[in-house]
Amino acid sequence: MADRTNKNPLNVSGKYYNDLSCIDCDLCREIAPQIFARDDEEGLTYTLRQPIGEEEIALLQVAMDSCPTETIGDDG
Repeated sequence: MADRTNKNPLNVSGKYYNDLSCIDCDLCREIAPQIFARDDEEGLTYTLRQPIGEEEIALLQVAMDSCPTETIGDDG
C-alpha cells in the first residue's frame, strides 16, 4: 500500500499520488501516460496530473492494481 507520508514531492496536488517506493518499472506510464511521468534525475514516477473523467479514473485504477510495489496511492 502506498505511503502517504512518503509521497514523491513532484506529484501534482490531489487525490492520487505516487510514493517514493517506485522501482521505475514503467508500467503505470504505459497504462496511463497522460497521468504519470518519469523524473529522469531520480528514476521515479510521479503523478503529472489528476485523472479527468471516468475513463482516466479507470486507467488509473488499472495502473494501481498492476503496480508491483503498490506505489500509487489514493487519498480519497
